[in-house]
Amino acid sequence: MYIDTHSHIYSEEFRHDIDEVVARAKEANVNRIILPDIDTESRPAMLELSDRYPDMMYPLIGLHPTSVKENYKQELAEIEKKIGTRKFYGIGECGIDLYWDKTYYKEQIKAFEHQLGIAKDMDFPIIIHARESLTEIFEVLKKYPYSRGVFHCFTGTEEEAERACQMNFMLGIGGVVTFKNSGLDKVIRKTDLKYLVLETDSPYLTPVPHRGKRNESSYIPLIANHIGTSLGLEIKKIEEITTQNAMNLFTLQPGND
Repeated sequence: MYIDTHSHIYSEEFRHDIDEVVARAKEANVNRIILPDIDTESRPAMLELSDRYPDMMYPLIGLHPTSVKENYKQELAEIEKKIGTRKFYGIGECGIDLYWDKTYYKEQIKAFEHQLGIAKDMDFPIIIHARESLTEIFEVLKKYPYSRGVFHCFTGTEEEAERACQMNFMLGIGGVVTFKNSGLDKVIRKTDLKYLVLETDSPYLTPVPHRGKRNESSYIPLIANHIGTSLGLEIKKIEEITTQNAMNLFTLQPGND
């Protein structure tokens, strides 16, 4: 069994064929999918999908950095209000994004710090979005240390990977690893497999050979296969280790998958 540890398949891009997308994931042996949250606007669709497939979809709760605006305190209050009303499996995705818009940079930091506090209080894993902001993320984690979670869509250097792993964080490896000049092959060769989990970030970052098209959870084996080839290991080994890593991190119970 594979686990997709980061998939937004509740988004608008899947509105017309979500059941077929889920069926293809099952056919590909991707039997569990972690659904990272974005904000109050997208949350109802995420929870509806979780309720439709309760043995397959595992929702998180959080505020995505690109959704941090003037009303971020209200968004954070909604998160706190929602926790306890149902089962969530972690906080996120949250963090700092310096790629799209730096207007609310200070607010992004405050929102990230606040969500680290929630994760710590709840003993939840946290999914960190760190687009062009690894230096800033590490600075926040120095002030507010936490060591249970994933650096989502990790694309940093070998040194940054080592630093994240020393803090006991997992690295989320997705379709980018299959891109010719990503440099990630070199990073994963230097990283112990116990720190890797697989993700798609659907509908984004589709792996080769489907790059440029909509991503979906059924493509997880393509990512696993590339990692196995890069490390000289059988794909079954990648499947077993990354699945166990995800099970441990999100405290998922073994099932009849």
